[in-house]
Amino acid sequence: MEKIKILVVDDESRMRKLVRDFLVKSGYDVDEAEDGNQAVEMFFENNKYSLVILDIMMPKMDGWSVCREIRNYSKVPVIMLTAKSDERDELLGFKLGVDEYISKPFSPKILVARVKALLKRSGQDTEEDVLNAGGIVVDRAAHIVRIDGQIIDLSYKEFELLSYFIENKGLALSREKILTSVWNYDYFGDARTIDTHVKKLRSKMGEKGDLIKTIWGMGYKLDV
Repeated sequence: MEKIKILVVDDESRMRKLVRDFLVKSGYDVDEAEDGNQAVEMFFENNKYSLVILDIMMPKMDGWSVCREIRNYSKVPVIMLTAKSDERDELLGFKLGVDEYISKPFSPKILVARVKALLKRSGQDTEEDVLNAGGIVVDRAAHIVRIDGQIIDLSYKEFELLSYFIENKGLALSREKILTSVWNYDYFGDARTIDTHVKKLRSKMGEKGDLIKTIWGMGYKLDV
């Protein structure tokens, strides 16, 4: 299945990279534009974008102008990013056809959640609501985990951790990669928190806990 393609437009390279990394980890294909002119050129050269994430304050052509150009020809969902939290800006954004409006600074995980919700509303979300591996069934929509038909009670982080393992089954995952993907870039704690959560998760999974293999000196792998 072809990945959903998203255009990220921001003149700050660090911000583009942060947003891109989280979207790619969530399974999206991402292109970047560093100013408004480049964004418009890329959008009309590639008519396969399913969503545009657009900063307001940019050189050459600001976000409002880019949004106007896009809206003249397309109803693609648009998320607007801004350093301001001005009500007038927000009202102007919705008047121009902006679907979501997020003020900086923001949590990348919240942004990804908004992206998924917006794509789902527009009928483009391809994320599986149910994950399966070796008798383990994770129902994301209902937030329920079943092992051989029996529901097991997991904390929020344990649920996310198990989902991440199943999404990447068979792959060796370092502690740092797990922290980045499950705990967010904002987490500066000790990587040993991974070991603690894996230990609890294995215990709750019973015999299926043995499917989570330890890779000494590196991290873990779900081996089904």
